Amino acid sequence: MKEHGQEQKKAAARRGSRAQREAAAERDVLAKIAEMPEADRVLAERIHAIVKTAAADLTPKLWYGMPAYARDGKVLCHFQSAQKFKTRYATLGFSDQAALDDGALWPTAYALRELTEADEQRISALIKKAAG
Repeated sequence: MKEHGQEQKKAAARRGSRAQREAAAERDVLAKIAEMPEADRVLAERIHAIVKTAAADLTPKLWYGMPAYARDGKVLCHFQSAQKFKTRYATLGFSDQAALDDGALWPTAYALRELTEADEQRISALIKKAAG
């Protein structure tokens, strides 16, 4: 919650055009990724690249201290490092804004320990579907 408050203060302090705000938010995300331990950093960098390619209209932003990707200010998906909550795997999570509905039951988070090319293709397809 403390990180979220700091993120909100940073966002409120920013002035300038939308493009300048988005560029600053992406710098914040990349800086947060750079701070991560190597295993999480590698995953987060790949997720960032996949999201930027699969859904270029999503805007990177920090969300509770995690890299996230939003449309119109609403988070669609986010990366959570394993280190943040001292878990054995990182996660790629989706919000209720994601268009992933599949009947009455579908996953909203995926565990990540490493990424193969097949995993990257699956994530790219999920991101495209989530972004609608």
